[in-house]
Amino acid sequence: MFLPILNQTAVLLIFMLVGFILCKWKFVPENTDSALSKLEKYLFVPALVLVTFINQCTVEALSSAWRLFVLGLGLALILIPISVWTVRSLFKEKTSQNIATYALAFSNFGYMGNAIMLAVFPNIFFEYTIFTLPFTFLLYLWGVPVLLLGDDKQEKGLKNTLKPFINPMFVSMLIGIAIGLIGIKIPAFLNTAIGVAADCMSPIAMLLTGMIIAKINIPQFLKKWRVYVLVAVKMLVFPLVYILVFSFIPQNSFFTQTALICGMCFTAMPTGMNAVVLPAAYGKDVSEAAGMAFMSHVISILTVPLVFLLFQTVVL
Repeated sequence: MFLPILNQTAVLLIFMLVGFILCKWKFVPENTDSALSKLEKYLFVPALVLVTFINQCTVEALSSAWRLFVLGLGLALILIPISVWTVRSLFKEKTSQNIATYALAFSNFGYMGNAIMLAVFPNIFFEYTIFTLPFTFLLYLWGVPVLLLGDDKQEKGLKNTLKPFINPMFVSMLIGIAIGLIGIKIPAFLNTAIGVAADCMSPIAMLLTGMIIAKINIPQFLKKWRVYVLVAVKMLVFPLVYILVFSFIPQNSFFTQTALICGMCFTAMPTGMNAVVLPAAYGKDVSEAAGMAFMSHVISILTVPLVFLLFQTVVL
């Protein structure tokens, strides 16, 4: 796994660096990152989810998918309390605690995780999507509304709670499930168009990440010692503990190799960029989260291949 993952993380870092340069040296308009974010949300990610479920969603696949969902939920229920405890020992101010908790608990399992899985483990990308569903649900139910935007006045009620789930990715997943299970044959040209849009997800996501990082005051944030602690926990402690635990648990019908790889991918990814983008839009202090996002993405080019190498050696 080491060389393929190292190559893929290097490719992603190159696109991130290009996005950084384009934004930093003002080769692109100021709002380019906003435009790319909307393209990712409304076109490229939905296309990726749609083509994956159309091609791989079968009755047999769904019959075992519940195990992956349960394992993903179990990992989430372990990581979140640990993240909360770690952050509360470092921060006293509530807003900083919330943003740092999100940064530690929710990794970049979407953009970067998808890219790694598609490049190195394309045969189990469908399973990875199922595995990360609990994190997506928790992100919409608790992560974004409570941790990132919790101090702002928001309307309550069932309608507003469910509203975030009516998004392009979730709708695409439902459509893909229906088409895959029924076995509807879509025209070849349409299937090709969806596939081409899906292929754009990874490079555009990394360009977008680079542009977001370009707007961060990096020297200021790297002076904060808490950033180094959080990055060490996120990029080293979490993956190493995951490997240690599953080195003692034998693979079986529940803890399959596929499930373990999905969990390793989620655990090894750097901080999700929502921890920076959303609170900043509301004028909140994102200094630690921004520094953590920058450092975790840069060092991921080494940490991700190395932890996968150790995972392959010790667990698989």
